[in-house]
Amino acid sequence: MPETLDAIDAKILDLIQHNAALSVAEIADHVGLSSSPCWRRIKRLEDAGVIRRRVTILDREKLGLDFEVYCTVKLTLPTRQNLEAFEAAVEDWSEVAQCATVTGSADYELHIVTRDMHAFDDFLRGKLLALGLVSNIESRIVIRAVKNSTAVPLRLISPHLDD
Repeated sequence: MPETLDAIDAKILDLIQHNAALSVAEIADHVGLSSSPCWRRIKRLEDAGVIRRRVTILDREKLGLDFEVYCTVKLTLPTRQNLEAFEAAVEDWSEVAQCATVTGSADYELHIVTRDMHAFDDFLRGKLLALGLVSNIESRIVIRAVKNSTAVPLRLISPHLDD
């Protein structure tokens, strides 16, 4: 069962997911609480696993990592052992920003971030195909990102955010 959120919890989460650098005092000021009760709410949300971690989002383009590819991957034989081996390998590959099991003719959808086409080719040959588990890969190179958000759509579960 999902965590039950009141209006203040939802506002705290909305603030944190857009700027994790805010201090507890700043968050408290935005939601109309003093620091101690605000900190207790944040701690409760962390303990419940609603807040999994706080991260810094880097500008990939400024770091020279602006080559993005979406790949659908079909395993040769999608046995439990092969699925687990593939997923364990993916966890170790820093080029894979996201991996999801999917329905349809493929087994996985990968979002890959790297320097350029040559680095992507190295990834395909040296990691993905070198596993010996893959029968088919379909790659789509990103021309331009239209929207790239890490925010969870809290308004779908808490209409209080429109207040």
